[in-house]
Amino acid sequence: MGGRFITLEGIDGAGKSTHLASLATRLASGGREVVTTREPGGTPLAERLRELLLHSPMDSLAETLIVFAARRDHLDQVIAPALARDATVLCDRFTDATFAYQGAGRGLSLEVLMHLERWVQVGRQPDLTFWFDLSPASAAKRRVAVRSPDRFEQLDVAFFERVRDGYLDRMRAFPERFVRIDAEQSAANVWSQIVEALEARHW
Repeated sequence: MGGRFITLEGIDGAGKSTHLASLATRLASGGREVVTTREPGGTPLAERLRELLLHSPMDSLAETLIVFAARRDHLDQVIAPALARDATVLCDRFTDATFAYQGAGRGLSLEVLMHLERWVQVGRQPDLTFWFDLSPASAAKRRVAVRSPDRFEQLDVAFFERVRDGYLDRMRAFPERFVRIDAEQSAANVWSQIVEALEARHW
């Protein structure tokens, strides 16, 4: 059947990480190997770069270069090998997040992002992307209840409105792989939307 590459996207607090484990369990029930990972991160090098990204001041271009450096190592060390052995890869964020956060949110040139995407990923894109769509106001309430904010989570609602618009633009550009999840709903209803999308693909 070949490997499947599935990504979960959304602004901080949208709930994607909550459903990643359940999704992994469901997909593994048929006997397939499932690899769960995240971005930035997923390898020792990428995790160190993640810490710099989340906690060290820098401009938008530096952010983007760090993200793509981490992504290159992640693809080389984890994602590509797993897909080559026919595993399913579940990744908490991928390049759509870069277009949303550094592109729409920070205002970095989309042309720069597209060049980096081509150079680093060499055509690799997810087979399916779940976008957990949640209003920035609702996401902020969820975040404050569970953890101290990192450098991005401290940004204002206007930033996250732009990020949300960035995700919408990516969905319009890649409608064949995007599934919008209404993350304003209860966890049970969110899970039902995920299952429905999988069943529609006979996964």
